[in-house]
Amino acid sequence: MKTGTRTTGTAVALLALAAALTACADTVPLTPAPGANEVECAAASVRLPNAIGEQTRRWTNAQATGAWGDPTAVTFTCGTDPVASDDKQCVRIGGVDWTVDESRSPQLTLATFGRNPAAEVVVDTTVLSADDVLDRLAVAAQQLPSTGQCTEADVREGANADEGSSS
Repeated sequence: MKTGTRTTGTAVALLALAAALTACADTVPLTPAPGANEVECAAASVRLPNAIGEQTRRWTNAQATGAWGDPTAVTFTCGTDPVASDDKQCVRIGGVDWTVDESRSPQLTLATFGRNPAAEVVVDTTVLSADDVLDRLAVAAQQLPSTGQCTEADVREGANADEGSSS
């Protein structure tokens, strides 16, 4: 009888281990930014959406980060160093200015401009529109204190900028 109990206990332990390992497989490995522990990043993180388009949010292994899609189509990292200049293309979506780095196209790297701490978003534009992603992340990014904005000549309003306003 002891042998049967031991076998049952071992089987239960193995099933629990398998379930834990399966849950870990869905975790997206990211590196936390230097300022990830800033209180503003916590405020931003709790406002990240559960879905962006058809892409659902996934667990990450790093503080103040988010990821959507399987495979991952969007990542969000809060606590990055503020962008020093707006010499790249700059867009304003949902009241937040973002610089656009197209050097790894079709992956776009977008960084908040005039926010400290800053945040960075990487978007696979073969899956989602960068404008749609930034629109969904605007509420979270607005939690980061504004310290400035892009120059008007470099700013274009995002796709949903006029949503909800009346003419």
